[in-house]
Amino acid sequence: MILVTGAAGFIGSHACVELLNAGYEIVTVDNLSNSKREAINRVKQITKRDFLFYPIDLLDKEALEKVFIENKIKAVIHFAGLKAVGESTEKPLMYYYNNIVGTIILCELMTKYKIKRIVFSSSATVYGMPDQVPISENSPLRAMNPYGRTKLMIEEILRDLYLSDKSWSISILRYFNPVGAHPSGTIGEDPNGIPSNLMPFITQVAIGKLNQLKVFGNDYETIDGTGIRDYIHVVDLAKGHLKALEVVMNTFGVKVFNLGTGSGYSVLQIIETFEKVTKKSVPYQIVERRQGDVAAIYADTNKAKDELGWVATKGLEEMCIDSWRWQVNNPKGYI
Repeated sequence: MILVTGAAGFIGSHACVELLNAGYEIVTVDNLSNSKREAINRVKQITKRDFLFYPIDLLDKEALEKVFIENKIKAVIHFAGLKAVGESTEKPLMYYYNNIVGTIILCELMTKYKIKRIVFSSSATVYGMPDQVPISENSPLRAMNPYGRTKLMIEEILRDLYLSDKSWSISILRYFNPVGAHPSGTIGEDPNGIPSNLMPFITQVAIGKLNQLKVFGNDYETIDGTGIRDYIHVVDLAKGHLKALEVVMNTFGVKVFNLGTGSGYSVLQIIETFEKVTKKSVPYQIVERRQGDVAAIYADTNKAKDELGWVATKGLEEMCIDSWRWQVNNPKGYI
């Protein structure tokens, strides 16, 4: 039995599908602060599998302990956490308290019930502004906003946990830019309010929900002046968690992996590809650069390939097509 925290979220819901399709039994928790319960129903619909869902917060230790008491958990995949970079700069205390204390409570209960295998959802934001690309797992760590710093602090907490007790097995996955949706168009990214990520912003402009896309800066030293990022299909990302889970079930120690495609696309390349495959126009306006944005970030993925046997297989066109299918099927997201 695998416990999945943050199971109703964008990445969590896709990971649940892959876990169930691979034959795992799962139990799920999510406080639904930035997700919808309908995502859990859709996961059951896609996989034709049933599983328990607890609508609880990791900060509620008593409620979370009930999950450990009622289920024979063997390992944890930990997605739960607040995740908006902009919001984290406005509400840093909320981010530090929620993300870090929630993880500490989770690890306390794992220790109590002798479950010492965890896959942790970290982020490429821990690298901050890189000196060079591609970014390897050994690149300097210097998160530049409260969200990224919570991820970095949790990584350190998990390392210290292993140093104190060598029977722990921990896999830290640093994601680059997840996009796309399940090919069925049944689950996908459903942000609250105005999207802070590029792809859902594009799809909402294309469907007429938003008027135009803002492109932050066109004077970077890149092929077309716009920022380059490593976009990875969410299904590829979810499959990376299964590979990491296999490793934590069979080894001890702390292992860190970048999950990306290993190549970058500019904002204008994304728009152009999206327009080509969907035949939809995406009006955009060039505006000032955002503070803290860098010209190009993409992953060195060799470690994941060598040690996990994992590589991303889905290209940019598929990312765009699947994102659009989700948006068309769910113009108002999960209702």
